[in-house]
Amino acid sequence: MKSEEAKTPRREFLETCGKSLPMWFVFLATIRAGTLSATEEPEVYDPKQHDYAMGIDIHKCIGCGRCVNACKIENKVPEEPYYFRTWVERYVIPADGEAQVDSPNGGRDGFPELKTDPDMRRAFFAPKLCNHCANPPCVQVCPVGATFSTQDGVVLVDETYCVGCRYCIQACPYGARYLHPVKKVADKCTFCYHRIRNGLLPACVEVCPTQARVFGEAGRQSSPLRRFLRFNDVTVLKPSLNTNPKVYYAGADREVR
Repeated sequence: MKSEEAKTPRREFLETCGKSLPMWFVFLATIRAGTLSATEEPEVYDPKQHDYAMGIDIHKCIGCGRCVNACKIENKVPEEPYYFRTWVERYVIPADGEAQVDSPNGGRDGFPELKTDPDMRRAFFAPKLCNHCANPPCVQVCPVGATFSTQDGVVLVDETYCVGCRYCIQACPYGARYLHPVKKVADKCTFCYHRIRNGLLPACVEVCPTQARVFGEAGRQSSPLRRFLRFNDVTVLKPSLNTNPKVYYAGADREVR
């Protein structure tokens, strides 16, 4: 009888421990997670580890203008139809003569339908933007150092230094700069630098319905841009100027300038 009484409390004790053990595991895991989160530092962006560039597949561009609209909204570009960080041009190549180029409202609202013309050999769309040259003439002519190249391959404008002299606007061979009508400083495409530093794509790339724009790092094997360069015959705009543009075009011919 005494042995039965002695066994009963032991059995109850083991059952109680078995029920409370999962709660202890949860408690200890919570403490450990809190300790790790307190000791781990957030990852710091290192521009030296990146080298950004963009690819544009002209075969895929449909001239919808979504990239232009997204850029205007994302970067608060003035609404007037002559201020753009990126725009789309339509090239109509006749059988004889020079190419005809139009870009109504920068292509933001799309393009009017072309009339049937037996003399038309080809028509296509070509998105344009700052080429973020490795040898940028805009940086060379800036008298105050407001235009500069970052360590990750992006050409930017420091608005606090810019004096609005327009030298860089005139020096850019791609017509990719304008003077902001309110700030009175030079403005241009930045590859959406505020986004790419946080692991996001530029707005124009993100909204493209046909993936005509490809963004990434030319020197990284896993980058989609690296694949784009490997599988396409690419060219750059105005290569004779030796600006070393970092926007690569697939399907562009000599008419695109």
